[in-house]
Amino acid sequence: MNNKYFVTAFTVLICIILMFIGTKLVFGIYTEKTIKVGFVYIGDEGTAYTNNFIRSQIELEEAFDGKLKTVAKYNIAENNCDDAIYDLVNQKCDLIFTTSYGYSESTKRIASEHPEVQFCQATGDNANTEPVLPNYHTFMGTIYEGRYVSGIVAGMKLLDLMRQGKLQTSKAKIGYVAAFPHPEVISGYTAFFLGVRSVVPEVTMSVRYTNTWSNYILEKHCAERLINEDGCILISQHSDTIGPATACEEASVKNWKTVFHVGYNQSMTDVAPTTSLVACRINWSPYILKASEAVLKNRPIESVVKSTIKGNDSGAGFKNEWVEMIGLNQLVAAPDTAEEIASVLRQFQNDEIQVFKGNYIGENPDIKDDIWDLRNPFPENKERSAPAFCYILRDVISVEEN
Repeated sequence: MNNKYFVTAFTVLICIILMFIGTKLVFGIYTEKTIKVGFVYIGDEGTAYTNNFIRSQIELEEAFDGKLKTVAKYNIAENNCDDAIYDLVNQKCDLIFTTSYGYSESTKRIASEHPEVQFCQATGDNANTEPVLPNYHTFMGTIYEGRYVSGIVAGMKLLDLMRQGKLQTSKAKIGYVAAFPHPEVISGYTAFFLGVRSVVPEVTMSVRYTNTWSNYILEKHCAERLINEDGCILISQHSDTIGPATACEEASVKNWKTVFHVGYNQSMTDVAPTTSLVACRINWSPYILKASEAVLKNRPIESVVKSTIKGNDSGAGFKNEWVEMIGLNQLVAAPDTAEEIASVLRQFQNDEIQVFKGNYIGENPDIKDDIWDLRNPFPENKERSAPAFCYILRDVISVEEN
């Protein structure tokens, strides 16, 4: 063989070998690496809030089949979560998702002790506060958007009843079963109320707190009192059981009362087929899948997650499919409700709606002189993914004592 051709062929062969080695070095980190992902849950599959995370855990396993495995801790109390988190660390988890707000302080402290592990706290608000840790992150969907749309669905039903002569304007009162007087809860029921008011401007709302996230008996009892004592004809909730939906269905079917229900975290048409209108939920999958992809590829989580929040905090809404409307009961809802939902979702996706605005004065129940005039719109979720609106609207929303 001509030496000239031999040298050329040998050079090409060496280049091919070097390219192959380089490709393995660059991409092998991702293609060969496997990770372990841990989850800490406040409940189990029997509670809607936790079940939404479990759905995302299963979706994660399916999406990265063979590249990761997951392990979970169930029914972990917020005030006693350290052992569960440490156990996941000791099991060599590369990434740990903690899924209830009350885990935040423990998770961040343990993250500071274990910089080799990435920690992601759902509904947390302390990722961007000092000390800021490169391995501690927070995330949440802008659920107030879903609450507002749910309110519009409820308002359309009330308006339909009025047009049929089944409801007087003076009796347009709605109720809300709320877990705690936290900003997350207050923001949610205010957005719901403002959605209803965008359709029925005369409506007022009563709120009753259960002071627990999940208690069927208490939630049902609060809903019953809202119906029977406060005269509410439509009930929504930020609580984790079907208690309020069951109360509405029983009041309608057994006692012939005009009452309807709007749910949260799960469709409730199966337990309230004649009274359930719609529900909304946060879709945790976009964040969980992208955060896991980032760890698998050795990339910063926030460089992979599609979010509208800055720093180590991530949040998004309808635009990025982090919030969903579910369980529309077209047999019960007002005519054209589905079309209206689609229209409002497009407006949210185009940033055309400001929810927290209007001729209202909001009062912070914890700080006497903290007042917000909603003629100056409140920019919810502008600075953080966790809700910040914490004001009770004067004269139109009342908090009832249990």
